[in-house]
Amino acid sequence: MTAKKIAQDFPVVCVGGSAGGLDAYTRLLRHLPVDLGVAFVIVNHLRTVATRLHEILPSFTQMPVELITDRLDIKPNHVFIIPEQRDLHILDGEFRLKPISKPRGWPDVITVFLRSLTHRWGDGVSPAPLAVIASVMAIANSRSANDPQ
Repeated sequence: MTAKKIAQDFPVVCVGGSAGGLDAYTRLLRHLPVDLGVAFVIVNHLRTVATRLHEILPSFTQMPVELITDRLDIKPNHVFIIPEQRDLHILDGEFRLKPISKPRGWPDVITVFLRSLTHRWGDGVSPAPLAVIASVMAIANSRSANDPQ
């Protein structure tokens, strides 16, 4: 069986935030063109509360909004939402979900995803991944995505 090849020639933007990030998410999506050629990944660091962002955000954009499932292909002109209690990784152009690595204390799901994104996305020619952090606590408690730990 041959592994499928997913094009990684478009940017991925991680939009990280907390429960209070809804206003920032809606304002961002409301002003984005539908055909920008970018995949947007909203990484909310909710640990135990189920997200409803995939139900709320379609009202603010014409791009498809999807709750991420394991092995979902990353596509441009889409908005993807991390589910609760999961760490998010990228491998071979797909999302990979794992149980949350830090179930207690301040969750670091944004840092986990950014680290995976910077190490496993791109074709060496396309633009580097970008991050928009809509949470002061996430910035204060995270390390560089390129930090090996």
